[in-house]
Order: sequence, then structure tokens, then C-alpha cells
Amino acid sequence: MKFSEFQIGMVIKHPPVVVDRESMLAFARQYDPQWFHTDPERAESGRWGGLIASGWQTCSLAMRMAVDSALVGSESFGSPGVDKIRWLVPVREGDALRLEITVDSVRISSTRDDLGIVRWSWRMFNQRDEQVLELEATSLFDLGTATA
Repeated sequence: MKFSEFQIGMVIKHPPVVVDRESMLAFARQYDPQWFHTDPERAESGRWGGLIASGWQTCSLAMRMAVDSALVGSESFGSPGVDKIRWLVPVREGDALRLEITVDSVRISSTRDDLGIVRWSWRMFNQRDEQVLELEATSLFDLGTATA
């Protein structure tokens, strides 16, 4: 999507992506090697009653979905950060995660007329419609590269 297509209140959706055990283990072993992400046997007797995906993997999946559904082909060039991340329900093997993004604000920078700013809320749900992730992000768009 181009910056000009973003409208306050619009909801952008990405269809479900199934989380498989192999990707959970591989991600956790490389980036978040805590036992409840990497040791299926120990995780069975742990607080979560089984293996759970790293929250950072959930965020990575959300980022991929956001790129595929909204940012690919856009003037987006980065982000100054995320204001809030909450992992609300553990993600487990076989969960089908879908993303819904609500555009909260769209504006041109007050100091640079070639800089577009989108603030949006990302919510990810599993197949039981339980919200597993919530985050608020800001994305920057280089309007100096925009073509008519």
C-alpha cells in the first residue's frame, strides 16, 4: 500500500498462518532459548502445560504479515519504535494466527513535508479468536520517493 492509501480507522487483515513445532523450536533455539520454548519434555510439566512459542517469534510473524498485507510496495523505510507489546495468550504448535491492523493516525510530519507517519495498532488472534498479541507501532514513509 502507498502512504496515500492509509486512512484513519481502516482495518487491514492478513489470513491465518499456522505455527508448526519445527519453526517454534528453531526460532527459540536461535533467539530465545528458554526451556519453555526449547524443551518439550520439561515444558509439559511447566507453568504453561506444554511448549509455547517465543513472544518474539509471534512479533516476527506479525511483522511478516504486516509487510505482506500493507507495507510491500510502499514508501515505508523504518520505524522509530513500538510503544507497547503485550503477549496475552501463549501461542502453541498448530495455532492458526491471523493479524488485524487498525490505522490510528495518518499525518505528514510537521517539520518535514516528505515524511509520512502512520500510527497503528496490531492485534493477532488464534483460531479460537483469543487475542495473543497486541502492539502499537509507528511507521515512517519517505514521500520524497513517491511517484504519481
